[in-house]
Amino acid sequence: MSTPYPFTAVVGQDDLRLALLLNAVSPAVGGVLVRGEKGTAKSTAVRALAALLPEVGVVPGCRFSCDPIAPDPTCPDAPHEPGVAMSRPARMVELPVGASEDRLVGALDIERALAEGVKAFEPGLLAAAHRGILYVDEVNLLHDHLVDLLLDAAAMGASYVEREGVSVRHAARFLLVGTMNPEEGELRPQLLDRFGLTVEVAASREPDQRVEVVRRRLAYDDDPAAFAASWGDEETAVRQRIVAARTLLPRVRLGDSALRQIATVCSAFEVDGMRADIVMARTATALAAWAGRTDVLAEDVRQAALLALPHRRRRNPFDAPGLDEDKLDEMLEESGGDDDPGTDPDGPDGGGGQPPEGGPEGGGDAGAPADAEESGEPQPAGAGSGERAPVGAADPFRTRVLSVPGIGEGAAGRRSRARTEHGRTTGARRPEGALTKLHLAATVRAAAPHQRARGRSGRGLVVRRDDLRQATREGREGNLVLFVVDASGSMAARQRMSAVKGAVLSLLLDAYQRRDKVGLVTFRGSAAEVALPPTSSVDAAAARLESLPTGGRTPLAAGLLKAHDVLRVERLRDPARRALVVVVTDGRATGGPEPVALAGRAARLFAAEGIASVVVDCESGPVRLGLAGQLAGELGGTAVTLDELRADSIAGLVKDVQRRAA
Repeated sequence: MSTPYPFTAVVGQDDLRLALLLNAVSPAVGGVLVRGEKGTAKSTAVRALAALLPEVGVVPGCRFSCDPIAPDPTCPDAPHEPGVAMSRPARMVELPVGASEDRLVGALDIERALAEGVKAFEPGLLAAAHRGILYVDEVNLLHDHLVDLLLDAAAMGASYVEREGVSVRHAARFLLVGTMNPEEGELRPQLLDRFGLTVEVAASREPDQRVEVVRRRLAYDDDPAAFAASWGDEETAVRQRIVAARTLLPRVRLGDSALRQIATVCSAFEVDGMRADIVMARTATALAAWAGRTDVLAEDVRQAALLALPHRRRRNPFDAPGLDEDKLDEMLEESGGDDDPGTDPDGPDGGGGQPPEGGPEGGGDAGAPADAEESGEPQPAGAGSGERAPVGAADPFRTRVLSVPGIGEGAAGRRSRARTEHGRTTGARRPEGALTKLHLAATVRAAAPHQRARGRSGRGLVVRRDDLRQATREGREGNLVLFVVDASGSMAARQRMSAVKGAVLSLLLDAYQRRDKVGLVTFRGSAAEVALPPTSSVDAAAARLESLPTGGRTPLAAGLLKAHDVLRVERLRDPARRALVVVVTDGRATGGPEPVALAGRAARLFAAEGIASVVVDCESGPVRLGLAGQLAGELGGTAVTLDELRADSIAGLVKDVQRRAA
């Protein structure tokens, strides 16, 4: 077994270490979500924490890790013999991103059901993580329904399984830790709220600290056992402190003054619901126990707010987590706290619950000219020839779904109909290749008529390969929504471009909610560029859109061909994910030789391959040429004006897209 990196040897990352330790002291805090860029010791710190947790006593042979002192009377393996016990290290169970629901919560033991004719439950990862750590790396990439299941179990301390004729309840109390890189996509606000604490981590910009990180890592890689041994005393001290804090926790008093501070802070920051208040109360109590105190002070409330509230203040998907600390201090002072939110002279380590370092080293109008170089408008300093500075987006609005016609087989999401692993069961079929989702009833029906001929004599069902049936399920998939945005001079009127950006931003919000991947291609001047390759980070797309400059001619063909190349490459990477191309343009084509004919040929490539498309017509002014409508016809899609993108106008558009594709 490999030697884990010592927890106390992690350099810096005080908030991360503190949040993990508070959950080790009191799992009721609700877990921690660690957000940060790659290479910031997120996974290292989580794995190192497992080695610090005290050993747990379990009933021998119990698959659900029952406590021998107070065994669970409803344990599926009960009853247990009294007085029989053994100790083992606390487990850290990792939940893979591609795990199935059966793997997470458990399911009917199909082998025993078919061979012996009995109902038997096969425990999942939630049972294995009981009284330990459940670690989900890249939790933002996990299917939403799996995130819902594990967060429900973490909140209730139990897992309930009602499926395939099996009804099981077992204890599932664990320290839940999720890590994620925000660049790869965000969690929905509803799921963010279910994590007790959230911390943001980033690599230090201090050269001395970076040097120390590299020095320690190289020493560990050269000899992990010797490096871990050199930190043995610090590890033991933290382990003993966790035990002491757990013992002290029931005696910590959360007074009315602290409760009023918590309520005042949550109310002042307009946090939805009451979960934030409860999490802050539990966190402040754990902070006091960690500092060796039996009373919760104002500094504990302040630290609890910094850990429990930032991710709950997001008002839309593009808001960055954060908390105004000046406002926090003002609220604490106004609520009548007795203690200044500073250091506690009576608590070890100066209070506040900080973990030990672990070692000695510590606008234009509708009649604007088509191209910027023809407009005669002054150019901003530093702008290239014919280029205008970016304009802000108009306020986003609610849109309705634009779905891809037909039934796909892509990743789970909320946009288009698809055959999925986790939707509603619609039937059964013979498996093609490996069996992944058994349709038990259909399998039994297929095998039942042949039992006498197969010489069945006992309770078990005689099943052969030809009897197995694969469950077919239908749900919703996420798509690749590729935006192809005209940023040429004909779009450069400030009012028009602001409206265009507002419309694209609205569609990005919709893509975020429907778990799509998004990409952004822009064209202007003499060429097109991929402003953002396909990604799950809708935040990144919104940021690129906001900084998009305009100006120059309109190389429409180049934009379409660049988008076609992006889709070709993406099909190789993710062949099951279907695409929806949204072209945002007024339909003009002025760049390159024979621009109109070339744009038409490029558009017909999309129609020939059956790629779903929508053209957002941005043409304005009293005289309209209808070029966007012609482009939509050549794409095999449909055209819609900016006004028709709104929720009360788009229902007919969806039907039109589907009718054209039929």
